[in-house]
Amino acid sequence: MATTMFWSLLNGERTVVVLFIAPLLFAAPLSLLSEALSLSLLTLFAILIEIFAESSDSLAQFKTRLGASSGILLGAVTLPSLMISRLIQLSRALSLHEIGIQEFEYLRLQYWATFSCCFSVLGFLGFIVWKLSNNIQAISSRSGWIVKFSLSCLALCATVSCVLFAAKSQIGWFTAFKLLWVLCQGFAAVKLIQHVVHTFPFCASMGEAFLVTSGLVIYFGDMFTLTFTKIHGYLVPSDLINIQYGVKRSEISIIIQGMVLGLLLFPIFFKITLQIWEWFTRSVFSKARAYKEIGKSVTFYASLAFILIAIVPIWMQLVQDFHVHPLLWVVVFVFSEPLKRLSLCIYWVAVIYVSVRQFYSISKNSKTERILLRKYYHLMAVLMFLPALIFQPKFLDLAFGVALALFLALEIIRVWRVWPLGQLVHQFMNAFTDHRDSDLLIVSHFSLLLGCALPIWMSSGFNDRPLAPFAGILSLGIGDSMASMVGHKYGVLRWSKTGKKTVEGTAAGITSVLAACSVLLPLLATTGYIFTQHWLSLLIAVIVSGLLEAYTTQLDNAFIPLVFYSLLCL
Repeated sequence: MATTMFWSLLNGERTVVVLFIAPLLFAAPLSLLSEALSLSLLTLFAILIEIFAESSDSLAQFKTRLGASSGILLGAVTLPSLMISRLIQLSRALSLHEIGIQEFEYLRLQYWATFSCCFSVLGFLGFIVWKLSNNIQAISSRSGWIVKFSLSCLALCATVSCVLFAAKSQIGWFTAFKLLWVLCQGFAAVKLIQHVVHTFPFCASMGEAFLVTSGLVIYFGDMFTLTFTKIHGYLVPSDLINIQYGVKRSEISIIIQGMVLGLLLFPIFFKITLQIWEWFTRSVFSKARAYKEIGKSVTFYASLAFILIAIVPIWMQLVQDFHVHPLLWVVVFVFSEPLKRLSLCIYWVAVIYVSVRQFYSISKNSKTERILLRKYYHLMAVLMFLPALIFQPKFLDLAFGVALALFLALEIIRVWRVWPLGQLVHQFMNAFTDHRDSDLLIVSHFSLLLGCALPIWMSSGFNDRPLAPFAGILSLGIGDSMASMVGHKYGVLRWSKTGKKTVEGTAAGITSVLAACSVLLPLLATTGYIFTQHWLSLLIAVIVSGLLEAYTTQLDNAFIPLVFYSLLCL
């Protein structure tokens, strides 16, 4: 009875997520048995929480994005699955003695930190729906069964995970320190997701907020570890110091981390600076109130320049041995191969100028749907990033970081309407928004950029799957674009009664990605890549990511590349 009831609640998106998790668990070696078991329990727990949360409408208090499902399951399992996929890949490198055990163990610790973040947020959501159910006088028997079973899974998952984590570590103070560090990141994820959903109402679904907050906590936790080991290296065991994936980084990755950290923390710094400036002008220059708006803008741009030129480079030079100022290092890096890299910059500027000019005009004067118009930007991403990834991958890493920093700065200016650019940026960006964007935040361009960039950044270091860095470009630039265009023009058979995705569009997306891979692999072979991508794993990855695009109501730019990348690494 209970089993039949459970399978009846497994809708399209949940089924695709299960199809995504199953190959990961099957491919995990015995050395990753504890991680695979913990992911299985996390998936079961997430399914139950999502079912009860959606059936009881208990997430309405969080003011999530309208028109989207909760996405709890997809948001909870994406990052842990990504970590396990990367661990499976590194286990192959470890068996071939191409990496050290320290690198592998650090990534294992990162998995448990990610698991802690996702599990803690699930526990928080479980407590919310359980508390709400106690306030309902007449709760259905099905909901009551789900609540009890969810609480049992919560206790089981917590107990088993602690045992598995402790079993993988030596008994001692260092194990206690690692456990405390993992639990602290879980607590930080709960606090951050509460802050995000209340500060930016109706901007994201719960699954999207899940992905963003867990990712930020892991990213900044990793940066804290990096900083801590540089300042207090004598307090940290030597096996966590000189490792590639934990502390030792390239100059480009440090520059990207520093810029992102500075821009995300800048609003706090600016508010403090603005309060000091307002107090100073009120007490000393009372006549300056007529120029308050201009004064705020000057303070904003001066504070932003101070953060990016002075404060952030200090952190960069602390954790990395830059012999010159990091910004000067960037200039030297670009001009180290001036013909190739400057030519690439000119090519990018030309593509962006022509595309934006043409598409902006169409968006103002045409009746073309916004969602279809924006797919042309996906194709533009293929034109821009594919040649650079093949011939200048390191420069593309840096370019993605610069673009992300520019997007963050412009979004801050747009949200705060900072004179004189704020209103202009808002009007321009508003021409490309759709139902998934809100008046408060516009996130689609961030998701497209990060969807293409993250597989490339994650493939740095050891990578024995040549198609893995192309996961974002293939899935978004080609697969998603072709699915939308063909489905919009020729689609007849719909996957669901309420959705707009069609079988014809999905088939076109899957076919186009497979065709692109058949062309890309021989091209990569001519540049020195060794063919190691198995067609079976490629076929599974393409089909699962295509079905996810068809069924999910989440921001697919964020999830599809990560799912595709995870399966390609197997």
